[in-house]
Amino acid sequence: MPTSAWSTARVESPEQSDSRNDLQLIAAINAGNTVAFEVLYFRYRDWVTGLAHRFTGSEDLALDVMQETFLYFLRKFPGFTLTANLKTFLYPAVKNLSIAARRKAGRYQSTEGERLLLENMAAEHSGSDIGELAIVLANLPTDQREVLLLRFVDGLSLAEIAGAMDIPLGTVKSRLHNALAQLRQDPRTKEFFAQ
Repeated sequence: MPTSAWSTARVESPEQSDSRNDLQLIAAINAGNTVAFEVLYFRYRDWVTGLAHRFTGSEDLALDVMQETFLYFLRKFPGFTLTANLKTFLYPAVKNLSIAARRKAGRYQSTEGERLLLENMAAEHSGSDIGELAIVLANLPTDQREVLLLRFVDGLSLAEIAGAMDIPLGTVKSRLHNALAQLRQDPRTKEFFAQ
């Protein structure tokens, strides 16, 4: 992904010096500590924005989704109880808000034109592993690509993915297995699986 406004505009954040874990911060927010919310915001904003960008394909929409996600999260207080990893809690909100943003912007799914644009961009960067990988990932079924990215890009465990996507653990395992099998068979990514 090219350098973007959200990744280059760094603001000094309270998160940098705060060593409290997410549960401690949520308890502090429930007690009325607004700085604790800022800490969580700065801790997760880049992840939320990146995830939203994956769903929307638009930097502007991703920033809008990030704002909406944190407004949604803020409305949960006081009285919010975290029962899972915070990424697991935020993921469905980001996904649903991203889908709504794309729908509102008039882009429901990738079109054939967008796919050709991706392929042309990759062709311009021939020999670029990133361009080839983008094409291979774009050709995976959406549900498989989603599980694959959550596991290897976002670092969620299989159980966390199941919770975030609200699907059975076996389904997560199956989708991940099928995605990896397709990557192993594709000549552009086969070398990554050679032992």
